[in-house]
Amino acid sequence: MDWKEQLHTMMPLLGHRNWIVVTDMAYPLQTNPGVLTLDATVDDFPTVLRTIRGELDGASHVVAHVYRDSEQLRLDERLCPGITSYRAGVDEVIGGYGAIKDLGHEDLILRLDEVSRLYRVVVIKSGLTIPYTSLFFELDCRYWDADREAAIRS
Repeated sequence: MDWKEQLHTMMPLLGHRNWIVVTDMAYPLQTNPGVLTLDATVDDFPTVLRTIRGELDGASHVVAHVYRDSEQLRLDERLCPGITSYRAGVDEVIGGYGAIKDLGHEDLILRLDEVSRLYRVVVIKSGLTIPYTSLFFELDCRYWDADREAAIRS
């Protein structure tokens, strides 16, 4: 199966606390058994994002909170040729899905390390060669929210 088929097959099994991460080419292959890496280097970054967005839009059980490396906000065309085009592609696909939250790269990596000890993290490695362009999708329950959870806990 290619990466799209693997992701589609896995979506019904993924739930809140699972993560999907779309990375640039230099993202390392992790050895933690909780991390599954899929090779999407045959597709461009917007295609990978559209596929993930389609899977999330079609899922009745999960939504995603989207994070990016805060370092990306300091990149410009002088430092990273192609960053403007990359951002336009992300805005086209992810814009309207919800606010993207910015966190430091190391903070996000530490969160993935913690999460992957108990829950599956799916890393989808793209062929993109621009640094700090990974997008992190933290899955959450579509039909239950923090307000209702707090109400039953109080």
